[in-house]
Amino acid sequence: MFESVNHVRQALAEQKYIASDEIATVVYLAEKLGKPLLAEGPAGVGKTELSKAWAAATCREFVRLQCYEGLDESKALYEWEYAKQMLYTQLLRDKLSTLLADTQSLGDAADRLANEEDVFFSERFLLPRPLLRAINNEQPTVLLIDEIDRADAEFEAFLLEVLSDFQVTVPEIGTIKAKQHPAVLLTSNNTRELSEALKRRCLYIYIDYPNVEEELRIVQLKVPQLSPQLARQAVEMVQSLRQLDLKKNPSVSETLDWARALVTLNARALDPETLENTLTVLLKYESDVTRARQLIRRQGGNGHGRTYR
Repeated sequence: MFESVNHVRQALAEQKYIASDEIATVVYLAEKLGKPLLAEGPAGVGKTELSKAWAAATCREFVRLQCYEGLDESKALYEWEYAKQMLYTQLLRDKLSTLLADTQSLGDAADRLANEEDVFFSERFLLPRPLLRAINNEQPTVLLIDEIDRADAEFEAFLLEVLSDFQVTVPEIGTIKAKQHPAVLLTSNNTRELSEALKRRCLYIYIDYPNVEEELRIVQLKVPQLSPQLARQAVEMVQSLRQLDLKKNPSVSETLDWARALVTLNARALDPETLENTLTVLLKYESDVTRARQLIRRQGGNGHGRTYR
């Protein structure tokens, strides 16, 4: 799909995703080597957006498996459409006398009913979940396994087989092999340590918060209505907040939300009143808001540090 690392960077930029040299290189290698890519880092730094941009840039279908505690293989792979099966059961019951009319013995009747069971548990009643949908898709696919660290270690172990062989087994049907090998991106917010076995099967990248210039480029690309001066002030303020001992640092997505909020409020400058009134767009804990307000008052009220007027 990609001809070079530079091609990756350009293709992702067309999808409004600004990729660093490291990100572009690892995506290029994942494509060429056919290996899953594991992206770790804080929440909200663009890991999920990378998978969406990757799919759009390569004209692939995007399939997402959102992980959570208690997720098991049946919920990730498939389930049976019980409503359809119940309807089929009713139809079978109505046709039972006709179906068994010419049988000569109880054994013949049982054999004929067994043939009906093969229809009962067939692909017509199978409802694919994200993993099976990505593997069984005839079209090129990007599979996002989002927040794998939220899932249990048992599910992580199950994934090893899927990512190694790109096939799954449905007991009632048999083994279903991939019609095409999807490009796979796993994300982790580092809430728990992932196994070495999983990491060994993947290419790896750590995506951290961007620096001032990188985040400024993202804001200017995503929220072009914000004036260049105000965009820089906003980004510098977010960068300052991340230096505090916060319970939750503002993510890049929250920086973008704040930039859109400033546009909506027709803000012309980051005066202390605007800052204090919009801080909860960035910060989601009262203790963090209190620390941020102390920073704003130090910077804007005593002549020391930066003034956002």
